[in-house]
Amino acid sequence: MNVAIRQLDTREPTFEADLQRVLHWSAESDRDIEQRVVEILADVKARGDVAVLEYTARFDALPAASMAALELNAGDFAAAFAAITPAQRSALEQAAARIRAFHERQLEACGRGFSYRDDDGNLLGQKVTPLDRVGIYVPGGKAAYPSSLLMNAVPAQVAGVREIVMAAPTPRGERNALVLAAAHVAGVTRAFTIGGAQAIAAFAFGTATVPKVDKITGPGNAYVASAKKHVFGTVGIDMIAGPSEILVLADGSTPAEWVAMDLYSQAEHDELAQSILLCPDAAYIAQVKAQIDRVLPGMPRRDVIRASLEGRGALILTRSMKEACEMSNRIAPEHLEVSSRDPQRLEPLLRHAGAIFLGGYTSESLGDYCAGPNHVLPTSGTARYSSPLGVYDFQKRSSIIEVSEAGANRLGAIAAELAYGEGLHAHAKAAELRMKR
Repeated sequence: MNVAIRQLDTREPTFEADLQRVLHWSAESDRDIEQRVVEILADVKARGDVAVLEYTARFDALPAASMAALELNAGDFAAAFAAITPAQRSALEQAAARIRAFHERQLEACGRGFSYRDDDGNLLGQKVTPLDRVGIYVPGGKAAYPSSLLMNAVPAQVAGVREIVMAAPTPRGERNALVLAAAHVAGVTRAFTIGGAQAIAAFAFGTATVPKVDKITGPGNAYVASAKKHVFGTVGIDMIAGPSEILVLADGSTPAEWVAMDLYSQAEHDELAQSILLCPDAAYIAQVKAQIDRVLPGMPRRDVIRASLEGRGALILTRSMKEACEMSNRIAPEHLEVSSRDPQRLEPLLRHAGAIFLGGYTSESLGDYCAGPNHVLPTSGTARYSSPLGVYDFQKRSSIIEVSEAGANRLGAIAAELAYGEGLHAHAKAAELRMKR
């Protein structure tokens, strides 16, 4: 089965234009979605639970007499955990333990406050405190994602968030046992079987039943992404995520079938997902292409994979691995695999990526589920300036300043001079009043 994936060469004069066509994706929702989302947000803000119930009945085919019928509790989570297979229970527990261990180390490395006293005895520092309440959105439309629940809830719990509230749509009332079991493992506090823009609105504004949260995290469809964008400022959000991406840097040392399947691992998410191979070996690229064609007929989601690879995929011949690294930095992918004999040599050259997977044995899918680092990653080139979800996303920082009598003299003179220069006389006088005459 031949897949018409683009094959590009950095030496060709049309390469730059061809690459831009591959990379192009608009983060803007279409006007109809934007307008509908704005209406839903305003309606939920005005009518609260009543609006949420109406939208849940309309969009999820889940009529309910009250919000109580849409709320889940610890008993529901525990029952789901008991009902899944022993293998599934073990996988959830092991994945959660690894995610927790990683984020506990992250907490120690970058999630603690500090303070010191300078020569005048002034106390200066930073206080780190967890958010009080967060809302975690777990998709439940085309597929359900217990792994996303773990990746959002576990770092929130490690950070010390007191209340973790989950929204997980259950179309036609079909609850995913793995998602509920993951909520049990991850320590979710409350949960509601609501989704879409109405769930984001309920989190952002609060209703009589759904508590208002401080921050909303988790992936979702175009309506969810648009709603998160519109409520930012009322609450915090993690990011506006685009389609999933993988970029593989290969030197030809990894079996071609492995690389082809890694490209598939993102392509199967949806038709807009992006899979790119950068390699200086033309013969190896041909081998990967042959494996793509050979394996596709046996893939359950082959239609989605084909649409993704043909629409936004590419096999790119580079002059060298160094050029491949430079190209990767330009693209700034969500997932970056360094499928090389010596990945440690190349890693220092790589500056922009959501997550970097080193070596042929390190498939991106291990990071998705159980390696430990977070799989909620920046997409669409935003890895140039943003980071994976982490403990720090569930914390805030306050500066601590305590000025001594000696410090009031030294700092007061500096502050007054600058304040007068800015024309802010009350600022200057406030500093001068504390200085010794």
